[in-house]
Amino acid sequence: MAADPSDPARLGTRLRHLWELLDGDVAAVHADLGLTGMRPRYAPVLIALDRLGPASIRTLAEATGVTHSAASQTVARMVTDGLVTLAPGVDARQRIVTSTDRARDLLPVLRAEDAATARAARGLEAELAYPLSRLVDEALAALRRRSMRQRIADVAPDLVATHRADGGPAAGASGDRPQPPGDRN
Repeated sequence: MAADPSDPARLGTRLRHLWELLDGDVAAVHADLGLTGMRPRYAPVLIALDRLGPASIRTLAEATGVTHSAASQTVARMVTDGLVTLAPGVDARQRIVTSTDRARDLLPVLRAEDAATARAARGLEAELAYPLSRLVDEALAALRRRSMRQRIADVAPDLVATHRADGGPAAGASGDRPQPPGDRN
């Protein structure tokens, strides 16, 4: 019997598909506008830099609502694409991101696209039983309280390795975990 595609067990797959649809269409609008090489994830960073001026990656992560790692990866791609530069901050661990002239030239079009995307997103949410942005916020908050890994461990402790405070495997976390079918000896 085929799995029900709306089964919560398929949530990650369905969210990935939703993201592909949303992100892909914003990328298509960028192409329509002639913004070659512009990725949808770049616009919030460039708009934040316009508002804040040169900023650390941590500040940009907070301003755009992503993790430090995600912001760092995005900034690295933006450096390669000639949209931002990086310079050391006052703290050697900190890197300061600055928009290039090319990026600043794109801002009027990016602001217009961002405003249109926000209006379109509000229209999409009006068609839904619950505002998607609110559900996403609630899901993120719930996962900050207890990660999905911990939730899996709660329902199937034998599937998730646990570790003692000293770094060694905890009781029950040895190699006794079930193996996938076909891998059993």
